[in-house]
Amino acid sequence: MAEFIAHEELSRRTLRSETLLVLALSLGASGVSALISFTGSLTKPGGLKDQAATLNGSYAPGRPWLDLSWQLFGIASALVPVALVAHLLLREGAGLRTLGFDRTRPWPDLGRGTLVAAGIGSAGLAFYLVARAGGFNLTVVPESLPEVWWKFPVLILSAVQNSVVEEVIVVGYLLRRLGQLGWTPMAALAASSVLRGSYHLYQGIGGFIGNMVMGVVFVLLYRRWGRVGPLVVAHALLDIGAFVGYALLAGKVGWLPTP
Repeated sequence: MAEFIAHEELSRRTLRSETLLVLALSLGASGVSALISFTGSLTKPGGLKDQAATLNGSYAPGRPWLDLSWQLFGIASALVPVALVAHLLLREGAGLRTLGFDRTRPWPDLGRGTLVAAGIGSAGLAFYLVARAGGFNLTVVPESLPEVWWKFPVLILSAVQNSVVEEVIVVGYLLRRLGQLGWTPMAALAASSVLRGSYHLYQGIGGFIGNMVMGVVFVLLYRRWGRVGPLVVAHALLDIGAFVGYALLAGKVGWLPTP
């Protein structure tokens, strides 16, 4: 019995360390980075709305092929923590399928994700405009890439990468591990949603609150459907709409803020 208890304690300790390491290599580190960035914005002369937060910028201005190489490298390397999560889940005999990230239900995932994106997209845009007007948010610049042939493909790939990393790690993986560690459903929901808000804090208070609310909705939907697939679809569509929409509309419509 003593050996069994020691084994259980080691297992919980291992899971706890594993979870912290995964977050430290991915969105937990992004949360700390966002906090530092937000502190810098708060202490900078002028209001938040007079500052800009650029999401997809050039890595090598004036050198399009080198820039493309950096863009693709950044997208690929950002997906490494997802590969790590897949490995860790396979080690326990599960895999990403247990999180509902597979191709077994493509059409239901696509349909549900599209409906979620349609509902959240308009509300999210309205909230951002109000938060920025109130001085609680920076001006978000979804893209500032040069006018090159690969601009829109890279923006779409970036959106898909964001959605896969965030939904697999912050919803599927984190909720599974916190449940295994004995967290209550409410505590796990709070942890997931606050983490999602934290790594958007570089956008301002509005970015933090808006994404935290979105995190609550996504956790509830995940628990209802048992799949991150629809959430990945919804998130990808939201980001594609933001990135591509900004590229097409910035400077051409009066309601869309620009630096």
